[in-house]
Amino acid sequence: DTKPELEIYADDVKCSHGATVGQLDENMLFYLRTRAIDEETARSLLTFAFADEVIKRIKFAPVRERLEYLVVGRLPDASLIKEFM
Repeated sequence: DTKPELEIYADDVKCSHGATVGQLDENMLFYLRTRAIDEETARSLLTFAFADEVIKRIKFAPVRERLEYLVVGRLPDASLIKEFM
């Protein structure tokens, strides 16, 4: 479920947006499952890893850390993911 939102503060603006939805890599899931990680935790770890690829590019540490906190908080097994951060 993607929920794009635009806030525009000008009278003459053109804008667009895009979103993609994909599946987690089955090979990565299989690898984690062979390491005795349950499926829900494996999915959470891979989802966070995907999001973190973008988050880690944020140079301003307070924003980066807050965003990590928000993303982790929305995933199952948040406490386990925090151990890897």
